[in-house]
Amino acid sequence: MAKDDYYVVVYKILLYLYACLKRTILFDQDTYDTAIGKESINPEYLSDIYVMMQNEGLIEGVKYKTAWGGNKIFLSSERDISITPSGIEYLSENSTMAKVKDFLLKKVGIIADLITIMHL
Repeated sequence: MAKDDYYVVVYKILLYLYACLKRTILFDQDTYDTAIGKESINPEYLSDIYVMMQNEGLIEGVKYKTAWGGNKIFLSSERDISITPSGIEYLSENSTMAKVKDFLLKKVGIIADLITIMHL
């Protein structure tokens, strides 16, 4: 799996937001950016991921406009995004998310630490 694979990015976002919901961590933009690997994700691709996640009911709070050509312009702050009950279920019950979790547990970093702390 690549670090910018859709499912890897979705897992990281959902895990971080779930940890914030449970008050295991406080949202910090720099930590969030590092945790999801934002520097290696194309910004337009990330905007598309947020929109898809919201359309699937995994997260809420995403505000965007569609520009000419179909590009999504992200208008909300990532601090305003939250995980939904469906997102929690997807994170903990989906078989693809389980594979991503196993993949990420082998890595060193914030996400591997959160997986361990959250007992998912």
